[in-house]
Amino acid sequence: MVKIRLRRDGAKKAPYYKIVVADSRYPRDGRFIEEIGLYDPMKEPEVLKLDTEKYESWVKNGAVPTDRVKALFNKASK
Repeated sequence: MVKIRLRRDGAKKAPYYKIVVADSRYPRDGRFIEEIGLYDPMKEPEVLKLDTEKYESWVKNGAVPTDRVKALFNKASK
């Protein structure tokens, strides 16, 4: 199953996340198919960059976003 999820990067206690499309069998920070966005909750204000066209095309092709990614997409599309 293909999922759209967050991949953690950054230093200890200073994370930022890449929004990636990955096979659900791969580890959280392991291999991925495509990177479609960036989320940095540590900056003020939060940084959220998401390629909505790629997101929607992956969802149409059967990729399942996690709950957190769905919430970020709703925030980005407003």
